[in-house]
Amino acid sequence: MAVVLTENAAQHISAMLQKRGSGIGLRLGMRKSGCSGFAYVVDYVDVIGNKDTVFESQGVKVVVDRDSLEQLDGTEVDYLRNNAINQGLEFRNPNVRDTCGCGESFSV
Repeated sequence: MAVVLTENAAQHISAMLQKRGSGIGLRLGMRKSGCSGFAYVVDYVDVIGNKDTVFESQGVKVVVDRDSLEQLDGTEVDYLRNNAINQGLEFRNPNVRDTCGCGESFSV
């Protein structure tokens, strides 16, 4: 099992952690949401729990809770910046079967 970051994503996350002044890495999870069923949850990690799995990619720790691990296995996280307004993390998850029209939620 693995969740990986592209070089762009790792650089962006490292910069955000440095700007924040604390944190171990990126927490990636899922929650029920939207018309297709699930949405990604992204946060900083300050504490690693006993139900967390830790991956290291491009020198950055990615923490996934046990409940989300199977659905996130194989996901690649990228950081795209098209212009000053349109920028953010993009998730390439091989487990996604369908997404809603607006792109905010997905099904696995």
